[in-house]
Amino acid sequence: MKQGIVRLWKTVGLVAAAALTWTAVQLPMVAHADTMPPDPTDPKTPVTVAADPLPTVQIDGVAWTQRVMGNTVYVGGRFTNARPAGAAAGTQLTPRANLLAYDIRTGNLITSWAPTTNGDVLSIVPSPDGSRLYIGGSFTQVNGQIRNRIAAIDTATGNLINSFQPKPDATVRAIVATNDTVYFGGLLSQVSGVTRPRSAAVRASDGAVLSWSPQAANGSVHSMIMSPDGQKIVIGGAFTTMNGSGNPGYGLAAVPATGDGQTNLPLPANSLIRNGGANAAITGLSSDSDSLYVSGFVFGSGGNLEGVSRLDWDTLSVKWVEDCHGDTYGSLPKGDVIYVASHAHYCGNLPDGFPQTEPWTQHYGTAFTKAVTGVLGREYLGYFNWEGNPAPNLLKWLPLLTNGTFTGQGQAGWNIAGNDDYITIGGEFPRAGNVGQQGLVRYAVREIAPNKIGPEFNQSKFNPTLTSFARGTVKVTWRANWDRDNEKLTYSVIRDGNTANPIYTVDQLSSEWNRPPMGYLDTGLNP
Repeated sequence: MKQGIVRLWKTVGLVAAAALTWTAVQLPMVAHADTMPPDPTDPKTPVTVAADPLPTVQIDGVAWTQRVMGNTVYVGGRFTNARPAGAAAGTQLTPRANLLAYDIRTGNLITSWAPTTNGDVLSIVPSPDGSRLYIGGSFTQVNGQIRNRIAAIDTATGNLINSFQPKPDATVRAIVATNDTVYFGGLLSQVSGVTRPRSAAVRASDGAVLSWSPQAANGSVHSMIMSPDGQKIVIGGAFTTMNGSGNPGYGLAAVPATGDGQTNLPLPANSLIRNGGANAAITGLSSDSDSLYVSGFVFGSGGNLEGVSRLDWDTLSVKWVEDCHGDTYGSLPKGDVIYVASHAHYCGNLPDGFPQTEPWTQHYGTAFTKAVTGVLGREYLGYFNWEGNPAPNLLKWLPLLTNGTFTGQGQAGWNIAGNDDYITIGGEFPRAGNVGQQGLVRYAVREIAPNKIGPEFNQSKFNPTLTSFARGTVKVTWRANWDRDNEKLTYSVIRDGNTANPIYTVDQLSSEWNRPPMGYLDTGLNP
């Protein structure tokens, strides 16, 4: 837990209004970060990574996508240079044209891997054996050679795989790869001259177009994922029908991974989750062994999910919904925690979720329990009412990121990835944790994190009130502090600088939006 100290020093002046001319007060916060929940065995409070932003290679644009393989993070986006952590914008530049790789343990650029593209990279997916990286986007050249919006790159060298050359006619946003087949989707209508509305499949060996061709209409494909058993492909996007059906098929669909893909599989969640058309979409899909996580955005009519919903992989029915307001771009399941990249500004329908503030407080990284911990409350802000649906718990992990300006969309993180020890966020933020850190940042588990991020209020920002209502007594009152990666804080009241012997110690649960009043009555004092 983290500790806050209420110190009563034998000096004069700060609380003279309380007629205690011998006492002044300071409350410096001493951080002993351990990112430990009150009860780590409670499914409502699993352990998260720390909120300390770790030094990471920076970019001068936006990171649209990341993929972690072992200890290497592959990054795609729109940028022209990389620079070391701590370097100011425009200094210590290393050219990187929309692709780079870095070591997740150190945050350092991997200098030996430097493929290039002439356009945005929106998706990176490895082959099952790890020898290839499939990249998709809006580019038409890779390493100076013609490659239309999808390509295969050697993972070790960054060289092109020349045998793989499908030719989609428009942007590729999503890729799924098996040993034999590469599925992809986006804005395309043809591949190598063959009609393929928004999604297609090709042979991994030579890029030849296969018969798989789900029929999406009235909107693009944003995301694709394969079920753990390899039997079905789930597709998300802005389309309003799939294979002629709007339910299932409105922004979310499941089709067989074999055959022509023109038969919809049962997807009960689509009766509840409805994101499609010009103003809404399913933006991201992620998976663990038993669950599928669906992210969405809504801006106007046509959709209802801005947060994340957990679906059961076997039935594709809803397990829970977090209906935080603020578009969500990606999620990452890690054990009992689901990490999310969004710009959430209201989670008040969740148990202990944060309220709307004025001006808005936006949280660009959040985390939720995998377990169901309650139900959603009634919606009061005019959004879709998810009331009564099962809900997870919002965890007290709130890393500080600053929204960026590069894309003009005012977003910070666009994606989230990681391995067992680290979480990485990629986007366009210029700062992380009040430190210049552009576009890429890492967070580590407690055992290897610096654990230096202390409670938010300290020194003069955290002064108690001292009042004497009776001779020989002092009532010390203060409001609970809050912390970005711990809910439970410990407070100690120190008299006369005797830090070894606090006169009062107490634990208190708190958060940014729930800071209860606290106090202690000191008695038996000399007047």
